[in-house]
Amino acid sequence: MRQGPIRADGWLTGAIFLAALFNNATAAASEHSLAAPLQPGEVLAASEVHFPEILDALAKRRGAEGAVLAADGAFDLVFDADGFNRVDGFFDGSVVQGRATQPLGPLGTNIYAGYQLSDGDFPIYENEFYTNTGGEFKAGLIFSLLRDRAFDERRFERKDARLAREQADFDVLLTKIGVQQQALIGYWRWVTAGRQLYVYEELLQIALDRESGLQEQVDSGARAEIFLVENRQNITRRLTLVASAERDFQIAANALSFYYRDENGDPIIPVREQLPEVGPVGEFEILAVSIDSVATTALALRPELQMLKTAVERAQARIALADNNLKPRIDFGAEVSTGLGSVGEGGSSFDSTDAVVGFQFEVPLQRRAAKGQLRQQEAEVESLRQRQRLTADRIELEVENILLDLNVAENLLLLAEQEVQQSEILQVAERNRFASGASDFFLVNFREEVAANALIQYYTADLKRRSARADYDAATVDTERLGITE
Repeated sequence: MRQGPIRADGWLTGAIFLAALFNNATAAASEHSLAAPLQPGEVLAASEVHFPEILDALAKRRGAEGAVLAADGAFDLVFDADGFNRVDGFFDGSVVQGRATQPLGPLGTNIYAGYQLSDGDFPIYENEFYTNTGGEFKAGLIFSLLRDRAFDERRFERKDARLAREQADFDVLLTKIGVQQQALIGYWRWVTAGRQLYVYEELLQIALDRESGLQEQVDSGARAEIFLVENRQNITRRLTLVASAERDFQIAANALSFYYRDENGDPIIPVREQLPEVGPVGEFEILAVSIDSVATTALALRPELQMLKTAVERAQARIALADNNLKPRIDFGAEVSTGLGSVGEGGSSFDSTDAVVGFQFEVPLQRRAAKGQLRQQEAEVESLRQRQRLTADRIELEVENILLDLNVAENLLLLAEQEVQQSEILQVAERNRFASGASDFFLVNFREEVAANALIQYYTADLKRRSARADYDAATVDTERLGITE
């Protein structure tokens, strides 16, 4: 029994609903036709300024700068004053005195200058308070001959704070490199997802455009109804591909918004109208690089090695401090004092210019604390040097692998380009054969999907080489390509 014409009402209802998803893109395009294409430089500029991890590293660097200022405070000029006045008793002496002290770095020196003024009588055990009527001026210095001569706690703190600030600078750079690398890869993943979506939409549009023509041919008896069923099956399959591609594109857009932020630091989800224009297949920037001296350059620039080098310097400074604490202390001092004005209550013996020299000697007998610290820091230096060596070896291997990956990815893109061209030739030839009746509908659909998959593979190969180049730029600290401005 011959069946009647195929009824497609139920199928069309579902297809129209699914196709609406596809057509939404066209409607959105008209509303956002003025949206400027998003460039990688915009993403890198936004992430460098607003990404929280970078802001965290910058805050830590400001903290390190504050520590430097605090360490410098150990060498601040200090003024102190004191005095007393006897309000009752046999003696009525009163005195006020002040002194300014300036610590210096060399020889652990402290210089000072002071002024003292007294009035009234003092007991004999306080007669050092007597001054002339105009007071007494004194100045002196104290410096070290052994312990604290070349290095001391204050100079260690200042040097350690500066080295810690250097480490913070390298940490900021390291953080920026990692963030910008991922932002760049995220951008190209978004672009690739958008281009793949375009490919599947174009493939779907071919099947949709073919539907009306096939319907007319089936109605006229020129084609069997099975062709219409097969085309609708293709539409359903391609709608599924478009839906999956839209999902992947939205996921990529959400991932990119993690780095692409506005002036307030809030994520911006890019829309498809911001996708850059798709250039012709085969027109692309060459990203491969030569291998000459790349590893050596990378070793000289990598912040990880610079941070370890600075850590070694900090440990060596602690060794110098521990070595300093093993030495005996011999401090030498000299002071000059002179009376001002006329002779006061203390008599003429206090009306003179005096010069005094003295010393202080101290020797630690067991010195176990200093010895233990010295051994601890020597072991730390050796550990850091081994980590330096391991990191350098890892970086050399990493750069070599990235170079290999980059150059192979470039070659794979060339092969993918050839496959696109070949599949396009076959697709056009198959359509011509089908139009002349020498081919069947299955082969036409097959050639169309092979050509689409070849284009997808081409875009995927381009993403791989751009990701490899981002890895290479990060490995060689190419701040310009990573959009790092400071």
